[in-house]
Amino acid sequence: MRFQASILFAATLALGTVLAQGAAFAGNLSDPASLNEQAPPVYEAKFDTSKGSFVVEVNRAWAPNGADRFYNLVKNGFYDNTRFFRVIPGFMVQFGINGDPNVAAAWRAANIKDDTVKQSNTRGMITFATAGPNTRTSQVFINFGDNAALDGQGFSPFGKVVSGMDVVDSLYGGYGEGAPNGKGPSQGLVQQQGNAYLEQAFPKLDYIKQATIEN
Repeated sequence: MRFQASILFAATLALGTVLAQGAAFAGNLSDPASLNEQAPPVYEAKFDTSKGSFVVEVNRAWAPNGADRFYNLVKNGFYDNTRFFRVIPGFMVQFGINGDPNVAAAWRAANIKDDTVKQSNTRGMITFATAGPNTRTSQVFINFGDNAALDGQGFSPFGKVVSGMDVVDSLYGGYGEGAPNGKGPSQGLVQQQGNAYLEQAFPKLDYIKQATIEN
């Protein structure tokens, strides 16, 4: 009986630890200011998607603020189960609005400072989206082609797809540009309703199953 009680006690402690870790994890995503770890000088992030996997190599020297933010987002599961909601063939693919509207709302104004543009927005380079000076939060895009014209607009690449670019090329782009300029998803509605909106109105969108820091 004592042996069984000890097992039950140990199991209860283990369950409590798991629940506590889960609560801490959820709390981190709802508190952007707490996710401020400095990234390694160079690291890789692997994205397992509905079309396969691709790997991004990030070089912190290219854009330190962007590299740090991306590292914290990937490491804490922000991009898991998020959609590639803006796919413009020949131009770029954009993602980075969390599927949970509550989490997305917490990050909407979690701006980071701009980085000097040191690399060009060529094919395979990944860059934060921006709505003006010092407005980068969680949305990023991968360039399909040579978009060097973006360099002069302050878009600073922080990494590059080093494997699986064919997977990136294959992401569903049939919906085109987002509303109101096109027939694709409205970013406002993605923010407000999350994956529920995208799954109902744009079911063909590809998505990230899980993103992880590899080294």
